[in-house]
Amino acid sequence: MLDLTQMAKDFYEILGVKRGSSEKEIRSAYRKLARKHHPDVNPNDKAAEARFKEINAAYDVLSDADKRQKYDRHGDNWEHADEIERAQAQRGRGGNAFYYSTGGGPRVEYAEDVDFGDILGGIFGGRRGGATRTRQQTRPVHTEQPVEVTLEEAAAGATRTLLVEGDHGDQRRLEVKIPAGVDTGSRVRIAGEGRAGFDGRRGDLYLVINVRPHDRFERKADDLHTEVETPLTTAVLGGEVEVQGIDRKVALKLPPLTQSGQTFRLGKLGMPRLGASDTRGDLFARVRVKLPTELTDEERHLFEQLKESGI
Repeated sequence: MLDLTQMAKDFYEILGVKRGSSEKEIRSAYRKLARKHHPDVNPNDKAAEARFKEINAAYDVLSDADKRQKYDRHGDNWEHADEIERAQAQRGRGGNAFYYSTGGGPRVEYAEDVDFGDILGGIFGGRRGGATRTRQQTRPVHTEQPVEVTLEEAAAGATRTLLVEGDHGDQRRLEVKIPAGVDTGSRVRIAGEGRAGFDGRRGDLYLVINVRPHDRFERKADDLHTEVETPLTTAVLGGEVEVQGIDRKVALKLPPLTQSGQTFRLGKLGMPRLGASDTRGDLFARVRVKLPTELTDEERHLFEQLKESGI
């Protein structure tokens, strides 16, 4: 009987989006779910932690145009899309393509003249099939390592000392640099730091980034959004207010009669763009007018005069 619990879940269903959804819709759905199931929001909740990892895995594929195309064509076998399509192309030229599994996902091999006795012999211990298995095992192994950073670290770049999996199941210490501009779902490639194949060649290590939610800023791509508390008199008469950016404070000059909820753009004060740290997004400051919680007799009298004047 088919065990439905062992079937891989559809990445689109995990994020709650349709297959034709835009990049913006996928990113928006991911961020909403990531905030809801983040381990910091759900401490000691194993189910939420598992759900968070599942959401990240889905977003990692659907946010990458090339991976998404492969996933749309081949589903759970998307990682082997190149091998599958190469085998299909060769088969169209008269060769034989065959598929097999070694427990780590489907494999595809192609041969002009395949002796299927050799294939079966290899699977069940035959000499000639063992050579194919050895070729597979000599390939370098790419590995992944989750890394969590603060928004400030994502803006400035960071260094981490990690314990990563070694070649024989042990752990080794590795210092890595995380570039400025990373976002949740970013994959940072550390060349040659994966596990080694039988021939000694090492694969790559990929850092899968998660940026913690921030209590002051909301990030939208490379832009940041924040609120700035403004005294009533400054909003009415105009003046300067201090805005805390991600890495420094700046003065924002408000015009007279600034309304609560009005938003001002502070150019190039957002997040650095990944791969181009000299280019930044913008900071959007939303005014929140602070109303007094108590009044003196004189202040009350002044407000009553304003009320009588129709303001």
